Amino acid sequence: MTEPGREDTIAVIDDDSAMRLSCKKILSKVGYRVETFEDGAQGLEGVAGLRPALVLVDLKMPGISGMEVIGRVHGIDPQIIVVVITGYATVDTAVEALKRGAYDFLPKPFSPDELRLIVKRGLERRRLTLESLHHEVERALLQRRFVTFVSHQLQTPLVAIHQYLDVMRRLGDRQDARAQQQEWLERCLKRIEEMQALIRDWLTLAKVEGGRLASQQAKVDLQPIVAEALQRHQEVAARQGVSLQAHPSEKDCYVRGDSTSLSVLLDNLLANAIKYNKPGGSVSVSTEVEEGQIVVAVKDTGVGICERHRPFLFDDFFRIPSGEGEKAAGTGLGLPICKKIVAEMGGSIDVESEVNVGSTFRVSLPPYRERAGEGGSRESPK
Repeated sequence: MTEPGREDTIAVIDDDSAMRLSCKKILSKVGYRVETFEDGAQGLEGVAGLRPALVLVDLKMPGISGMEVIGRVHGIDPQIIVVVITGYATVDTAVEALKRGAYDFLPKPFSPDELRLIVKRGLERRRLTLESLHHEVERALLQRRFVTFVSHQLQTPLVAIHQYLDVMRRLGDRQDARAQQQEWLERCLKRIEEMQALIRDWLTLAKVEGGRLASQQAKVDLQPIVAEALQRHQEVAARQGVSLQAHPSEKDCYVRGDSTSLSVLLDNLLANAIKYNKPGGSVSVSTEVEEGQIVVAVKDTGVGICERHRPFLFDDFFRIPSGEGEKAAGTGLGLPICKKIVAEMGGSIDVESEVNVGSTFRVSLPPYRERAGEGGSRESPK
């Protein structure tokens, strides 16, 4: 992590006192903290203590040369930006300096504006590099936590299954053994189904994050995909006493994407709408063209979601805690998968909900339009 105060600190290493003073005046006026050093040895000692964001170094100095300083600076901290300043600029020296890790090369004499510009660009490069490294660290930690969590989620049902099977093995010839075995088998099957659901959602999430699920960029008619999703969930909804309703748009609803990712999106939204509904409730799915966007709304008459839980709905593994309606089984990955699919397609997803009244999830997707070179006429909602 970056230490406080480092991002505005610049070290100037040059045996020319006039050059050191000039650089300090120019850069100090725009708010940088500037420390100067008269040779390579002092400069490296200063860099080790200061850990500046950027170093300006002359190539021709007594003792340790500027070329050697570049390598040693990056040995102290590889993220320090090094800019070479020299009055002996040649193509060969510039190439050699860049090979050794210098960010840029500024020949003497240079104007104040040239110095400020190259420093500004160097610091911006450093900022972007540090941000990238920070995101990589965060992603690695997230993946580690993710794997640990999923492993725990898989281990729990496996331990239960082992216990059930162990009990079955010990029943022996008891009169009620068969009935007991049937009960434990049912419990084992339920646990296995939980693991299958978790693995399925985990693999789906991995595909979405890897850009493989929504990798197709074809012209897709959303309306038949909605109709097919409703048909797939008809039986489950009927068992729970929930009616399904469709309100298709009279306008064309073409989007750019692929049918598989859209089916996964709708399956997850419908499954939640049915799961968290009430007996005798309903789920309606509408498609519409609104303000240049294709909007799919999944509305239920279920238990609703209280305001304090809504910010976490799209977090991995989040499920509404018990005490607000019955806590349904699930992996807590359905809505994160939905959000990632929608984001991959350049859209957005939001929710409106009222406790004991119901929830509406709205997915907005950009309409399909021909891209340059694809040929054919431009398609847009009528």
